[in-house]
Amino acid sequence: MSDIFKMLVALTYNVKKEEEKVRKIDTSISKYINESILINYPERIDDTYAEWDSMETIEAIKNALEEYNNNVVLIEADENAYIKIRNTKPNIVFNVAEGFYGASRESQIPSILEMLNIPYTGSDSITIGICHDKSRCKEILSYYRIPNPDFLIVNGKFENQVKKFPKFVKPLHEGSSKGIYNSSVVNNEIELKREVERIKEIYKQPALIEDFIKGKEFTVAMLGNGENVKVLPIIEINLDEVPSDFNKIYSYEVKWFFDTRENKLDIFKCPAEVDDVTYKAIEKVAIETFQKLRLRDWARIDIRLDVNNIPNVIEVNPLPGILPDPEDNSCFPKAARVAGMNYNQMINAVLEEAKKRYNLI
Repeated sequence: MSDIFKMLVALTYNVKKEEEKVRKIDTSISKYINESILINYPERIDDTYAEWDSMETIEAIKNALEEYNNNVVLIEADENAYIKIRNTKPNIVFNVAEGFYGASRESQIPSILEMLNIPYTGSDSITIGICHDKSRCKEILSYYRIPNPDFLIVNGKFENQVKKFPKFVKPLHEGSSKGIYNSSVVNNEIELKREVERIKEIYKQPALIEDFIKGKEFTVAMLGNGENVKVLPIIEINLDEVPSDFNKIYSYEVKWFFDTRENKLDIFKCPAEVDDVTYKAIEKVAIETFQKLRLRDWARIDIRLDVNNIPNVIEVNPLPGILPDPEDNSCFPKAARVAGMNYNQMINAVLEEAKKRYNLI
């Protein structure tokens, strides 16, 4: 608690509403999902608000900031957010808002804050927008020769451009495993066409088609800025925990249907159980990715090893998930705990990084 006087911190967020927890199953969604999932978890099928936080998480962040001598005001990232932020005039904003409309929705609150010249945590509007467009992100990584799977984009019309399988198919502009199901791994043109059509129909956006990398998967929590960015203990995704009749991916089904508080999977190994050479190679790729994309304060980078044991970036998350309950498998808090930080310390470490950037401490 380095501040003598309390700072006014606005917390910008999107929250899952109570009435949205149980939603009618859209037939266009249900026809694409494993039947057993439909039977056992009908209330979790619709992934529309998967990126948004629960009120439990919002309250946990607020409490963490207040513990460290801050006055905190909650501002929901809706159509009234600009006026509320302008009238509140916070010293700094802790931003976890994902937005809702448009491919650049994660950039909307950062753009407002830049317009109002208000400091905030996390990456700027340009970087966060680039990362939300997976193809633009991959183009930058490729330019800097940071390994990532080869890819192409298909928007609607499918012309059999792919001859080599397996492939991995996902929406171009989503996070929190939205749209990534067991069926996302495809082994032939029929399956590929089906996935492209699913993404176009459900998510109204192009499909990103990547080479499917079968090696071990890791997630890397990052904290800091520039040359001083730190890698928290690397997490290995224990894909052996995935049900035997499912593909070895950390899909929406695995994350939200199988891995629950009531039936928690032993899905994370932290620190990752790999040799020193591999561990350092993963760290190096994560740091290069963070720096070349000009990420700020914090991020989570997902990585898979290819057949040559080379770490490939498969996802970049400038707004990592931060579920507060240790009974929930949430990657960034897990890595932070292994690094010796509790939840409140982790949240305030992010805030401190932003304050240092703005010379507020």
